[in-house]
Amino acid sequence: MTRPTSRIAVARRPRAFVGVTGADAAAYLNRMVSNDVLGLRSGEACEALLLTPKARVIAPLRVLRRGEDDFLLLTEPELGEVVRDHLLHLRFAAKTQIELEQHESHVLLGPAASPPPGATAIPTDEYGLEGVELIDSPPPAEAEPLDETELERLRIRAGTPRFGREIDERVLPAEAGLVERAVSFAKGCYPGQEPVARLHYRGHRNRELRVLRIAAPAPPPPGAEVVCEGKTVGRVTSAVHDDGAVLALAFVRSEVPPDAVLAVDGAEATMVPPARP
Repeated sequence: MTRPTSRIAVARRPRAFVGVTGADAAAYLNRMVSNDVLGLRSGEACEALLLTPKARVIAPLRVLRRGEDDFLLLTEPELGEVVRDHLLHLRFAAKTQIELEQHESHVLLGPAASPPPGATAIPTDEYGLEGVELIDSPPPAEAEPLDETELERLRIRAGTPRFGREIDERVLPAEAGLVERAVSFAKGCYPGQEPVARLHYRGHRNRELRVLRIAAPAPPPPGAEVVCEGKTVGRVTSAVHDDGAVLALAFVRSEVPPDAVLAVDGAEATMVPPARP
């Protein structure tokens, strides 16, 4: 297994891409997603969410502004058509074109990670290391290849949720730690704004996404129960081998203290702080 060094590592980042262009592109997107895209300058990007009116996540996004009326949406590979069709369905009279696009994405990770001159690059902290996501640019030849298993370990160690694992129709954005990353409370209305704001200002999260280290020889399956003092307090969503133990992401009841001794499939587990660049 390749581990990132003090230099730079590179891995392919599977993505689907949706282009949103036209005279009303900026205003329309700003009405549809959870973050402020009007404030982006050309070449800048932000995280955002496409939500149902009840604040369930349709798709996590990175929104790249390529020009005044030109945006590229980056999402998970299985969600490209979902994003395109949802935006087309609600477009009505907005003067904007919404189409799937073909691009290639890589992540460069490490303290020395910097994009080649002229490359389209988006800063990323998904993997707990300094890094950038390159669009349609070959990575530097000296970058060390990073395999899929190691990239998944870094994601889990960083506490980054993934659609289909941590993010599904059962999960609210605040529970997965997405509000801090992808929501603006200063922008105008968008689908799902009211329940997101109500929970943020007046509510209480019943559960939170936590990073666990489990003293087990093999990763537990998704859905494995997290137990504290004989009571089920959560469920595992992702897990991977890590230096003789297991790293996992799990939704755990908010009242469970960070130093609690937990159990997963009979193995002792402890909560660890997520890695941050």
